[in-house]
Amino acid sequence: MIKLKPIIWTISGSDCSGGAGIAADIKTGHGLSVEVCHLITANTVQNSNALVAINATSIEILQQQVDILLEDKPPAVIKIGLIVNEQQVLWLSKTLQYLKQIEPALITVFDPVGQASVGGELSKLSIKQLSPLFAHIDIVTPNLSEAKTLAQLSNGTDIPLLAKKIYQDFAIKSVIIKGGHSEVASSAEGAYSTDYCYHQLNKMKQDNQEKEQLSVFYKLRSKRVNTHYTHGGGCCFASALAAFLAHGYLVRDAFTLSKAFMNQGLTLSEQVSSTQQHTYYGAFESGSWPNNPDDFPQIEDISENLSLPHTSFNSLQLGNSKLGLYPVIDSLYWLKRLLPLGLAIIQLRVKNLPQVELEQVISQAVELAKDYQTRLFINDYWQLAIKYKAYGVHIGQEDLADADLVKIQQAGLRLGISTHGCYEFLLAQQLRPSYLAVGAIFPTKTKDMTGQIQGLDNLKQLIGLRTLNDSQQIPMVAIGGITLTKAAQVLTTGVDSIAVVTAITEAEQPEQVVNEFKQLIGQ
Repeated sequence: MIKLKPIIWTISGSDCSGGAGIAADIKTGHGLSVEVCHLITANTVQNSNALVAINATSIEILQQQVDILLEDKPPAVIKIGLIVNEQQVLWLSKTLQYLKQIEPALITVFDPVGQASVGGELSKLSIKQLSPLFAHIDIVTPNLSEAKTLAQLSNGTDIPLLAKKIYQDFAIKSVIIKGGHSEVASSAEGAYSTDYCYHQLNKMKQDNQEKEQLSVFYKLRSKRVNTHYTHGGGCCFASALAAFLAHGYLVRDAFTLSKAFMNQGLTLSEQVSSTQQHTYYGAFESGSWPNNPDDFPQIEDISENLSLPHTSFNSLQLGNSKLGLYPVIDSLYWLKRLLPLGLAIIQLRVKNLPQVELEQVISQAVELAKDYQTRLFINDYWQLAIKYKAYGVHIGQEDLADADLVKIQQAGLRLGISTHGCYEFLLAQQLRPSYLAVGAIFPTKTKDMTGQIQGLDNLKQLIGLRTLNDSQQIPMVAIGGITLTKAAQVLTTGVDSIAVVTAITEAEQPEQVVNEFKQLIGQ
């Protein structure tokens, strides 16, 4: 049964050699389950050795294509590549302005193609001539050389500085600088490349009345793959990014998945490339949805903000038993009520209490749990969890930078970490915690998770990305909007535990609901 696919438009040039441009965009989009509509800005004459000619498409034809496509194939994302002349820039600027008026959620991704990888200039447009277009671009994906041109810093080697300069000059809220053309760097594991994403994040203030802008930097590092099948790689990266955004991923996760997609494609051609007797510049090998842990990047520079332990956190010592149902409760009342029910784990999550009362609650909770086999985790308050010798502490992703992970480990506490998507999952996994929580699986009453609903497919994919933690797989907990009726679907993903809040605390007979969950889980 064919599923309805998101639609992306690609506005770019046609490469008759099949390596770059429209050809790369179409094969990438099809591999990532999006429907691709293409508007060709130019027919180029080139092969794997040289660019011979560029034949621009008229504005009239491009406009006719826009008009007809809008009738039944409006885009979720538009990927832009080769723009040949100033007339096309002005036409596209007006077109994007109009499209964003009728569809404010439309996302635009611009891959600023200037130099053909086979040699020769694809576009001679100046920064001044391109400026009208930048006002309607959400994400730009230059390589290092293109970033220097955009930032007008010909000798710039500080990539964060280049990214910030591009943002400041053009107000493009996401600047991704690809690392494939940067100088080869090496570590103990060999040569690697790093991609950078400078992103302006709108975050709601605590009063939920006003948004504030925060700038964040994402860095992804992967080993370099020795292959000369890279023609059109930049096009494929931008198209993959557009595809993942069209599927609803946040920028950080679309960025991470795109890096994994590129690693997958480079690896697919590594063996054939190494066996060839001559240097052949082949087309990038677009694959499918990335799911091999080896293709996913390492999150770089987490050590700048986090104190990192040298070994894994203590395990939950489950043996052959299941972690099972994981209630998250907010009071001693609920703790007293649930502890006698034979649960393997409970989390106490209390908010907005005065310090004295907070300490009393946590100290009493730890004392109450001593009479049971239940593993009690304290949410957020790691200092108090250490002070009163709790079994473990659960930390949200946004609070990791303020936590002293070394102290937590030295105190013998177990650590659980919340994750929302593959970027945070990979980062948290590198910290080698006692368990990882993934959410929100479904919309939830307890927290606004707009843009971060994972769903079952994402949960299943993240479970597949688990690596060994001291010869054991880290247990995974699914949380967010899970009810008894939805629990069976969640369990089919292979998750180790289901965390619930209101499914218990708002139930007429909580103890009965706990038993029904336990029976369903087989606990």
